[in-house]
Amino acid sequence: METDYYHDVKMQKLFQVLEEPKALDEIDLEKGFIQNLILKIINTYGNIKVQQIHEITGLHVDILEQCLKAMEKEDLVAQTAGGFLFASVEYTIKKQGHLKAAKLMNENPYMGTAPVTYDEYFKIMEVQLQGRYPIDIPHEVVEKAFREVVGMAYPKKVLTESAIGGKGFFIYGPPGTGKTFLTSKMSEILPPIIIPRYIEFSGNIIQLLDPDFHKLRPEQPGDPRWAKIYAPFVFTGSELSTEKMETLYNPNKGVYETSPIIKANGGVLLLDDLGRQNEDPNVLLNRMIVPLENKRDVIYVKGAPVIVHTHFIPALSTNLEITIIDEAHLRRAPLHVFLEVPSPEEIVEVFKRNLDKLKEDYDQDVLERFRNVYIPYLDGGENLKPTFAHARDIAQIAQAIRIRRGEDKMTVEILEEALDQHILVSMQRKYTPELFERIITQGNKPH
Repeated sequence: METDYYHDVKMQKLFQVLEEPKALDEIDLEKGFIQNLILKIINTYGNIKVQQIHEITGLHVDILEQCLKAMEKEDLVAQTAGGFLFASVEYTIKKQGHLKAAKLMNENPYMGTAPVTYDEYFKIMEVQLQGRYPIDIPHEVVEKAFREVVGMAYPKKVLTESAIGGKGFFIYGPPGTGKTFLTSKMSEILPPIIIPRYIEFSGNIIQLLDPDFHKLRPEQPGDPRWAKIYAPFVFTGSELSTEKMETLYNPNKGVYETSPIIKANGGVLLLDDLGRQNEDPNVLLNRMIVPLENKRDVIYVKGAPVIVHTHFIPALSTNLEITIIDEAHLRRAPLHVFLEVPSPEEIVEVFKRNLDKLKEDYDQDVLERFRNVYIPYLDGGENLKPTFAHARDIAQIAQAIRIRRGEDKMTVEILEEALDQHILVSMQRKYTPELFERIITQGNKPH
């Protein structure tokens, strides 16, 4: 059932369409564009085997052979070494080819994976996004996606409903309650999507695939210019600005780098820490209105308008008062989730999972001591305010201390040293809960 969800009938048909092209009449790119790409690569490397050109561009060796033979006739390149297989043939640049390559590099220095044409991108994306919601998500898919999330039964329910209906949501609560972590799990709940790594528009290159936000699925289409990814989870924080919400040209790479709005297509765009940016959060949200409503945005490539898909679920998050957000923007994220401070039992469970993930050996007394930090005074505890971030950080600090000491096992003594070294634990022990809360709140206010 899970396999059917991640690779349904529509996806199987797309895989049949996106088989690897093996001849010029099977590929959507112009012969001249491919030859220019090859010429720039040979010029840069000096001497290069066809196999290496294949690895760089992702183009089938038969396509490379058709182009290179034509380029030889034009006196642009020449063979320097042969082989039984064409893939082992080595090429070098000739004077006329060098002059042409130099001119091409000034116009467009891009050298890498061959792109897909804009028309092909738009067509394949339309097929995938049409009628995307509502989604019938199998129960086991939801269970598996949230398997690492401790507690949070109600928030998980709301996020599942958001994924089913494609509705945006507002997620808020104190720092360290797992807002980003929980939202990231929607990447596994939503169905995957196929995107081009690069798009060609009038000879220019638009980069779509971003390894920071796009996680590849195990199964991939035959055409290596396309990538099947989990539904994107794109997040931005206090660094966000209206400039960063635009597609800008990177002269060093020779590509137009797409904005978070476009990268999130088919998935979730989390605007975290709203109110902490240098710009008014409502100005940033205003920039999202058109792409959110129309599911499309306009970017400009050398002054020419290009329509791109922006079919994403907006997720808004803040540690400040919700009143900083205009009602008009809240209507575009109608669902809401408040994440409460975790219970001592929940934070101990996360601490235990982190120790297990780190492959640490420990006894139950280590977990009991950690729990004691967060239980009330009346129960003999320290009554500190727990956050999930504590559990992760303290486990990692404790491991570093154990390694430094040269010990084989995690002990209560090691945990005590880790607690003493953790800044937020130390501050909570030093100040009254009221004063600590005021210090943290003031630190979260925009400057």
